[in-house]
Amino acid sequence: MKTLKERTYAIEENFFSPYACMSEKTRGREREESSCEMRTEFQRDRDRIIYCKAFRRLKNKTQVFFSPEGDHYVTRLTHTLDVAQIARSIARVLALNEDLAEAIALGHDLGHTPFGHSGERILDKLSPTGFKHNVQSVRVADVLEKDGKGLNLTYEVRDGILNHRKSGTPATLEGMCVSIADRVAYINHDLDDAIRAGILTEKDVPVSVTEILGNSSRERINTAISSVYRTSYGKNKVEMDGDVAKASEQLRAFMFERVYLSDSARGEEEKAERMLTAMYGYFVENTEAMPQSFCNMIEKYGAEQVVCDYLSSMTDRYAVFTFNRIFVPQGWTLSK
Repeated sequence: MKTLKERTYAIEENFFSPYACMSEKTRGREREESSCEMRTEFQRDRDRIIYCKAFRRLKNKTQVFFSPEGDHYVTRLTHTLDVAQIARSIARVLALNEDLAEAIALGHDLGHTPFGHSGERILDKLSPTGFKHNVQSVRVADVLEKDGKGLNLTYEVRDGILNHRKSGTPATLEGMCVSIADRVAYINHDLDDAIRAGILTEKDVPVSVTEILGNSSRERINTAISSVYRTSYGKNKVEMDGDVAKASEQLRAFMFERVYLSDSARGEEEKAERMLTAMYGYFVENTEAMPQSFCNMIEKYGAEQVVCDYLSSMTDRYAVFTFNRIFVPQGWTLSK
């Protein structure tokens, strides 16, 4: 009698595209482990990511708007879930490995900073070696989780996380699914947030974009997935057709101009830069003030790297709390 995992292998062999990454043919992990009879290695990676501490912290990390007060603004966690859903949908229509696509998507932003991409730009300036959230996401998985032991993820998941940015070159089609899904997700939900915040209205979106992509997030996401299907099914590639890809880039450029690099966003970024710069300098000079788990890594990785690890791990709220605790005078009361 076949195990559940063996039945999964058989289903993949019978129904997946010849260009899919078969679970049975993974290049494996850096450290060998005993296998699971029920789950494939990519399914195990998915579970490890969901239950790690860095994943839970995403719920209080900024996507675009710093520490939004409303209940319905997107956070780094809800963005991650959006990407996972879209990536699975793309993998499904192309007969690729949904489990691998989902695992990559769930882990792609584990190393993101507080204060969104502003925080990333600030740490990139502060760190002597630079800072990129995709590289940090792999570092979280390899080094920082489980008190330095890491999650020991498979090669394919690590590669997809590292290469999920537009400039990346994923080794698998599933990694390409996540790269496209990330861009589709953030452009659309960031637009919804900007409209919710009163920064934009639906009428502000260029007609050249809405005529091709649609007038709502639902329509635009469906257009993107349908385009990928028409262009890539049965082929060793994952991409949108020319018109949809061009309109998507137009929408992305529009969002940078009107939202991401707007005066209001820049004003908040200046505040975040002052906070992170002050804390970076403080912890480099006072490494003992960091949690012991980070202090333990200083000898191996150096103070600057570990301070970046610590700051990038913070949620927006914890960063503000830590800054206030260090730099803002506390009220004094006479003890009784």
